[in-house]
Parts: sequence; C-alpha cells; structure tokens
Amino acid sequence: SSYVVSQACSVSLISDYGMKSLRSCSVMNVFQDAVCTLNTLQTNASALEQVKRERGHPELQLQAMRGFLQRAGLKVEELDRLNIIHVTGTKGKGSTCAFTEQILRNYGFRTGFYSSPHLVQVRERIRINGQPIGKELFTKYFWQVYRRLEDTKEAHGGSMPAYFRFLTILAFNVFLQEKVDLAVIEVGIGGAYDCTNIIRRPWVCGISSLGIDHTSILGDTIEKIAWQKGGIFKLGVPAFTVKQPVGPMKVLQERAEEIGCSLSVCPDLEEYESEGSLRLGLAGHHQRRNASLALQLSHTWLQRHFLTEFTGVSPAPVFQPSPAMIKGLAETEWPGRNQTLKHGPVTYFLDGAHTTRSMLACVRWFNEVTPQHERNAGGSVVRVLLFNATGERDCAAMLKLLVPCHFDFAVFCPNITEAIATCNADQQNFNVSVENMLTRCLDNQQSWRVLNGQEEKPEAELLIGGGLPLVAERHSDTLVFPCILSALQWISQGRDSVLSNPNKCIIPLKPSINAKAAPLREAVSIHVLITGSLHLVGGALKHLDPALNS
Repeated sequence: SSYVVSQACSVSLISDYGMKSLRSCSVMNVFQDAVCTLNTLQTNASALEQVKRERGHPELQLQAMRGFLQRAGLKVEELDRLNIIHVTGTKGKGSTCAFTEQILRNYGFRTGFYSSPHLVQVRERIRINGQPIGKELFTKYFWQVYRRLEDTKEAHGGSMPAYFRFLTILAFNVFLQEKVDLAVIEVGIGGAYDCTNIIRRPWVCGISSLGIDHTSILGDTIEKIAWQKGGIFKLGVPAFTVKQPVGPMKVLQERAEEIGCSLSVCPDLEEYESEGSLRLGLAGHHQRRNASLALQLSHTWLQRHFLTEFTGVSPAPVFQPSPAMIKGLAETEWPGRNQTLKHGPVTYFLDGAHTTRSMLACVRWFNEVTPQHERNAGGSVVRVLLFNATGERDCAAMLKLLVPCHFDFAVFCPNITEAIATCNADQQNFNVSVENMLTRCLDNQQSWRVLNGQEEKPEAELLIGGGLPLVAERHSDTLVFPCILSALQWISQGRDSVLSNPNKCIIPLKPSINAKAAPLREAVSIHVLITGSLHLVGGALKHLDPALNS
C-alpha cells in the first residue's frame, strides 16, 4: 500500500530529524499515490466512452458535469459563493487570470485560481493566494472527492469523470472549503460546453485574444470559435474582451445580445490615466492586451464587492489604476510564458506558444530580448531551438514562423521529461504512445529541413541503445532526442551546473552525435528558445528550476 512508509524512510526513526524525514517521505508517498490514481482518469474506459457519446451532443457535457459535481457532494448553487471571475480565449487567458489574481490579492483578498495545464506539478492548477496548494492539502481533498465519486459509481454505470473534469470539481471543492473570497477560473477548452461553464453566476467574464485552435472540438473558423467562447456570457453579468478581428467581434456582440449581458472592448493599456507607463511583470508586447483586460475584470469585481447593489452597467473604458493595481501588474509572475532563465553561459527563453498567432507573439518577444543578451555575451553565440507540439496543431506553420530567427541547431523531442523511468507521475500522459510522439518529432524535423531549403528526406537512422531510440541522426543542424532531459543535456554540453547535477542521469550518445556539438562547446554563450507546447516548457522547467519540484 502507498500508505505504508518505505524501508528507505524507516531508518530515520532514531531521531527527531528522522521523524520529520519519515513524515515528509510518508506525505510524498501518499501524494504520489493520489497523482497516480488521478492519472488513471486519463484512460478511464467509461470516461472515454462518455466523451465519445457526448462529442455529437456537446450539451451533454455540462449535464454530465453537473451529475459528477452532485456525486462529489457539491451543488451548482454553492459555486455562487465563490464570487467567480470566468475567463476564456485562445491566447492569453492564463496570463490575464494571473494579472487579475495578483491585483485582487494586493487588495488583501484571499484568492483562488484554477488554471491549466500545469507545468511541473499538477497541484499548480489549484492555487490559493497565488501559491499551488500544498501536497498535504492536495492529498486530503483529492481522496475526499475521489472516494465520494468512487462510492457512487456503481449506481451510475461505473462512470468516473475524466481527468480535467475531476480536477475542476476538486478545485471547486478546495476553494469552497478553504473559504476564498473570490475564485479566478480559467476555461479549459472553448467555453459554451467546457466543464467550468456549470458556473451559473460569475461576477464578471473576460475573453482574451481569439485564434484558431482545437478545431475538431470548437469549429474550423474563428467565427465558430468565437461562438463557443461567448458561451460563458451570463444574463446580466458584465463581460469584457480585448480588440478582436471584425468577424469574431460581431459574433461575440450577437452572443452578448442573445444572452442578455453587456460587452465592452478594453482600451489599449496606454490609454489608462497613469503617471508614466504601466510596468508589467510579464514580458512580451501582447501582454499589454492581457493587462488591460485584467484591469477591467478586477475593477468591475471591486465595484461589485464594494457596492451594496450592482447594476450590471459596464465601467468606464478608461480609469485611473489604483496603486494596488499598478503593483499587481508589475509583480505578476506566470512561469513558462515569455520567461528567461540564465544559467551561466546558457540562457533559456521559454514560451508555451502552441498556435500560429501565439507563435508570432513568441517570435516577436524573442527578437526583442535576444539582441541585448547577445551584446552582453561579448563573443560568439549559438542559437538553439528546442521544439515540440501536440494534438492537431499545424507544426509546419509554427516552424515556418521560427525560421527567420536563424537558429544554428533545431532540436526536437517528445514531452517526456526523462527516458529513464522515475517517479514523475505529474507529467505522465497515457493518451499518446511514445511511438506516436517520436514519429511527430521526426515529422517536425523533416518540416524544418524543408522550410530551410535543405535536401529532400534522407534515410532516417535511428540509433538504438538500451531499447530506446536515443537520437535520430540526419544532418548536423537538426536532431531528435527521446526525452527533454537528453535534449537539454546535449544542448548545454555540461555548461549548465543545474543540468550537471550528479543526481541527473546522463544518457550516453554516440561519439558522432557529441562531435556535432562542437560549436556549443566553443561558443561564449548558448541561447535556447523552448517553445511549441506548454507541456514541453513544463518538462524543461522541471529540470531547469529545481524549486518548482518542491
């Protein structure tokens, strides 16, 4: 049983320090058991079958979600107490939520924040006062909800909620029991039929930039996607959006009129009455749109909180941001989005862009920040792209946008943190096979070669070692690795002390592969852009920022 403390821990019983170690190890074991049990919901047969049935009748998704919520011991009406800010969009909804949560926390409110996906640990998705809930708290509430659902499954055809549905229920349960003053809820996919949309009475809704993504679920035009996103609007609840193209904006306006809510378009950040320009804690010009949306969401929430009666009238489009708002915008952190990490001679630029529109923003940011880093290097700099993308995304279109960045190496790997089996349940994905992931990487490698005008597809040589394909060797400028750690270790060539940690397993490579890395060893600095998938970025951060594993 995972509740039994391992032998490795039992030797610590001889001292007070040992008792603390024992408790810490026991907590870790039970927490990992909870995460492993959660992961079974990724492939739960009844859940997958239910998803298939609902695909043709998406309205059934909300009906099913209400049923699971009730089985977990919660009522939809109870969610009204969470004073919710509900946010959707294609790009920037997570950053908007992060800005909004930080602003309202600066006012002294106890905040809840539900987002997806996680980067390193699953409990990052459920935050209180900006921090992921602790392992003990996650474990406590996980088993509380899971057992209620498991105890009632026989009466409901053996059904259990799928992974994201379960986490949404868990988040609502945590926020209610921990008595947050408000909850910022990020939509998973779409809006109208997303499981977060069982919320009946949010205090304010927001829609960030729209684009093409998840077309098999949301539709193949931006107008169809806008219709889905506008599904979070509620009668009498004020809604805000950033500036959108004419087509989707018209759809959002029609949805607002149909549902009966006011819809306002956020002004440019420069238009706010402030002494000097507003400084943002998140890099990238596109964050200015997200910050403006966050100002409107937080301003409207505060109006409702401090007024005895809320009329539903939209606030003025321009106002004077309070000191708490200004401070909140400046202090916002949201890892994996336009993030820079410098480890000695190796500098990592991380952005989870996974659509063509978000990749355009990523490229713009990368081109803005790298020149100064290259000037400071005082010598030769090698540029490396580390890329992966998942699902139905148009990888070739994203890679095409990256070509003008002039990378010396393009490295591809699946979203697998380590090829050697470790206890890393937070980042396990049972829905895609390793073979499919590696095939996708090989396809991306070929797309990169074609985009760079290189020769037609050569014979693929898979170098096998220990039963794993260690690297696909084609040309000196592109490589495919079996996991994120092996890719990072090859790119850094022992020059990153964090990756050179003796606890990190070094995956052996053929001498010919190491020989190709000569420019990396000889350069004064190595600049690495990691993009294409938030899961890739999260796997990289697991190795590059040890604090995120604690």
